[in-house]
Amino acid sequence: MRLFVNFFQPSFKLKEKHRDGAKVIKRYHRPATPFQRLLDDPRTPEDTCLRLKAMYLTLDPVRLLRDIRLAQERLVEIADKPDGSPATDGEALPLEDFLSGLRIAWRDGEVKPTVRSKPAAKRERRRPDPLLAVTAELEEWFEAEPWRTSRELLERLQVKYPGVYPDGLIRTVQRRMKIWRSTQANALVSGPFADAARQTEIVEVVQ
Repeated sequence: MRLFVNFFQPSFKLKEKHRDGAKVIKRYHRPATPFQRLLDDPRTPEDTCLRLKAMYLTLDPVRLLRDIRLAQERLVEIADKPDGSPATDGEALPLEDFLSGLRIAWRDGEVKPTVRSKPAAKRERRRPDPLLAVTAELEEWFEAEPWRTSRELLERLQVKYPGVYPDGLIRTVQRRMKIWRSTQANALVSGPFADAARQTEIVEVVQ
């Protein structure tokens, strides 16, 4: 990594920065590798420049990159061993195969062997369920009179519990009724498999 970064990986360096009111203007040097910057610096001794140039001529960026990838793969193999035993050394990938793989590696995005996809974080409820105490009661009303609208069920709640359930809960009631109607439809379509479908919907709602 040291040889690849210092000799073959250019980067930007800030040259100057000034503020114009609320705007900050930055100017950068032309991109260059640390090796090139060291050669361009007049403070670098001549023998150091000669030694670095000789080293540069012996390096191949493609071979360096291949060796880095092989080392990363071996580190991953060692980390995956449950008993901590060292991984067996495999044969080095031929340079031609490595180069041909680079031509299509962009299709899969990140190709580093140490990179692993992160599972998507599950969205959790951000506030307590405002209808938790009366959900079972609402479902009983719905099952007894499934033609009722969500507004009618909410108004019935407001009559039974004055001042507890405001009009702003209409969307929550609508979502509950949507789940219950879907459960009834699955029961009509799935028959004996309706219970399994119902359990799946309950798990999804809880999550």
